[in-house]
Order: sequence, then C-alpha cells, then structure tokens
Amino acid sequence: MNLTRRGALGLSIGAVAALTGQGALARPEPVGPGPVSLDIAARPIPALLARAPGQTRFGALAFRGGLVLSAREAAFGGFSGLWRSDDGQRIVAVSDNAHWLTARLQREGGQLAGLTDAVLAPMLGAGGRPLSRTRSYDTEGLAMAGGVAYVGVERSHEVLRFDWAARGVAARGQPMALPAAARQLPRNRGLEAIGVAPAPSPVAGAVVAISERSAAHDEPTLGLILGGAGPGRFRYRLQDGYEVTDLAFLPQGDMLVLERWYRPWRGLGMRLRRVPAAMLLPGALVEGALLADLDLAHEIDNMEGLAVHQEQGRTILTVISDDNFSMIQRTVLLEFELVG
Repeated sequence: MNLTRRGALGLSIGAVAALTGQGALARPEPVGPGPVSLDIAARPIPALLARAPGQTRFGALAFRGGLVLSAREAAFGGFSGLWRSDDGQRIVAVSDNAHWLTARLQREGGQLAGLTDAVLAPMLGAGGRPLSRTRSYDTEGLAMAGGVAYVGVERSHEVLRFDWAARGVAARGQPMALPAAARQLPRNRGLEAIGVAPAPSPVAGAVVAISERSAAHDEPTLGLILGGAGPGRFRYRLQDGYEVTDLAFLPQGDMLVLERWYRPWRGLGMRLRRVPAAMLLPGALVEGALLADLDLAHEIDNMEGLAVHQEQGRTILTVISDDNFSMIQRTVLLEFELVG
C-alpha cells in the first residue's frame, strides 16, 4: 500500500471533515436560471495503481482508463449519480447541489480522453423552482429507463421522476409515493443508490433504492422496491464500515452495489458487490459477492456514482466521484470491464 499517498489524502479529507462537521463543504450557488455550456479539462489516468502501472486486473474488474475532470464553473462537482447511454457515448450525472451534467465522451486509442458538448443545468422541481432552493436540494442518485430519469434525494428522503425523453434538463421532478419507512431514515444517510430492475429480475420494472446507512454500524440498511409486480422493503447487509453510494443492474437482473468506506484522518475506500437477481425480493436480507476492493493506493476518490452499459457483448462499468466541492479532492471518472 502506498502509505504516503493514503496518509496525505486521508489527512486532507479529515481536515475537510473537521472544518465542516459533516465531511462536505457548503454547496455553491446554482449556475443560474438555465443551462450553461462548460469547457471541461480532462487529465488522463493511465494506471489505476501507480506503483504497478502495468496492472489492469483488480478483482473482477479490468481497468480501461480514467480521467480527472475540472471546470472553472463553481457549481461543477459533487457528482453522486451517473448514467451512460447504451452506445457508451453520452453521460448524464447529478450533483449533490441539484444540478444536471450532460456531456459526450471522447476516446483516443480506445481509452477515455475527455468530455465535449458539456452542459450544466439546475434541476427543477414540480413548480419549476430550482431544487437547490428547496428542501430537495441534496440529489444523490440517478437511474434512467424508458425515457424517465429517477433521482434519489437524500436529506428529504424522496424519489423524483423526470420526463427526460420529452424535456431533458428542463424536465420537472415529480415526487413518487414512498412507504412510511423512508421518512424514518437518518437525515444525512438517506436514499443514495437507485436503479430500475430489468426484465429478467423478479422485481422487473421496479425502481430500487437503498439507503446509504439506515441503522448503526454494519447493521443492514433499508432498501425499497417501488412499483413493479412486487413492491416492498428489503435489507442490504453492510460490512467493515462500508456504506452504500449507488447501484446499477446487469442485463440478466443481477444488482451491482457500489460501497464507500470513509474515516476522517485515515482515508477512504471503494468496494463493488454483486447481488444475484433471485435474491432481491420483498422482505429479503440481501448481500453481494465482492467483485473489487480499492483504497487510496489506487487512483480513486470519493466514488459515489455507478453506470453500466454493454459494448460488443462486454459489460462496461463507469464510476464517478463526489469531490464535495473541495480543492483537495478530485472529480474522477473511471472505466472498467466486468471480467469475473
């Protein structure tokens, strides 16, 4: 393990936590009443592990490349939810200051090279008011299916539905009905992860959401199955101090869950788990097999968004980090192939 890098970054992240009390900086003001175009600078990440630049296999993942992203706009950053188009060419991200980011991915030599046609836009509530100026400002998770965008809102414990196909970033969020249990979630440990179950899943068509952490250390956290043939609640097993930050479904119905470990002054880690499709049922206690386990020896940051798409029969995973609008953290976009 690269103790120097881990120690330095752990110290920096701990300093942010100490200054803010919650490990996240104050959210910047929204970009304005409408979308703005961005020039995004992208620095390639040629190796996931600097001390072993030739290593590409990490557990069940094969590293395909990555980028460190930055832009001059103060509202750029904080990306906690991610979607990638079926052809892999476009992304949509949501930030935890209630903004959309849309962009087209550039490739060179088969690897990620940059983002073009980037637009940052305020997310709108049902009445047209920017969500950043409402109780629904803390947008954390994103899933898209059938031309609809579903967004999980953490502190107010909501799931909002946007007619993305018809209106794109101008769509207005409509609250979905949630069970009473959602209202009992901790204020800053709410619905971080969200996805839409595909046809092979026993809960096909349902919006599935998981709380970051709904109880004490390593107790199972709350999961919701909204709509579909069998709506209800389930529990997701946590381990080793990790918390849930996102989820995405594989075409055959298995659920991938992105987890994050964080301790002030010590650093952070990223895990990916795979839950079999048959396990995800109302009332179930579910847990996933470990696919990958990364820490600050690797080129990661506070990884919070996960997207899955298919490319010529291969399953491609894309993850993005929430930099907490901090000068000492980074917006990192990483691409992997699922090979195990």
